[in-house]
Amino acid sequence: MMSSEMTVGDLIDLLSGCDRSVPVRQAMNPFFPMAHRLAQVLQSVDEADRTVVYLAEGPDPDAQIGHLPPEVAIALTWQGPVQAPARRPRRRAGGH
Repeated sequence: MMSSEMTVGDLIDLLSGCDRSVPVRQAMNPFFPMAHRLAQVLQSVDEADRTVVYLAEGPDPDAQIGHLPPEVAIALTWQGPVQAPARRPRRRAGGH
């Protein structure tokens, strides 16, 4: 049975096309999309006794940076494109 989880090899392949000097951030929580700074990569064993690698944010209070940019949340399909509501014509003084 093929796993649907991303592997270390998949991650390395995806990162290989990126600029090595830029920061890495983790997008979290599709219902309240936030960005987090990554601080550690740890290999361990999960509850099913499988070896896994965890990407962890740091303990610093500023590890959560803030909201994801809307284009990132849209690209992740965590939110749809938002368009401004249509403007209603303004009423003019005197009913004109």
